Amino acid sequence: MSSVDRLFDSFDDLKQSAQVNAVFGQPQTVGERTIIPIAQVSYGFGLGFGEGTSPDEDTGTGAGGGGGVSARPIGVLVVTPDGTQVESIVDEGQLALAGMALTAWAVFLIARALVKIFGPK
Repeated sequence: MSSVDRLFDSFDDLKQSAQVNAVFGQPQTVGERTIIPIAQVSYGFGLGFGEGTSPDEDTGTGAGGGGGVSARPIGVLVVTPDGTQVESIVDEGQLALAGMALTAWAVFLIARALVKIFGPK
């Protein structure tokens, strides 16, 4: 089996995992509530080939490829006898990063204002 065939087989294996179960987890029933976890799943693939000859040699070849998968929880679907609702999950890491970025921007603006007010004249 060639490297390219193995690469395509790997892509087929990953494609098989791209199912609804990758986004919606297994439902859990608690009392009259059914809770279904929801995730954001992203797949990405790349593939390259080459052929021909180089100026120094009589043959040329090439190949390459790669792929990646990313998944993160984003919420839960809650099904009750009274109705269905989606409850989102707050990513505390991203919230903390946004807070640090806002603080850094505020410090920058205050420092710039102080330099303009008290800076060299």
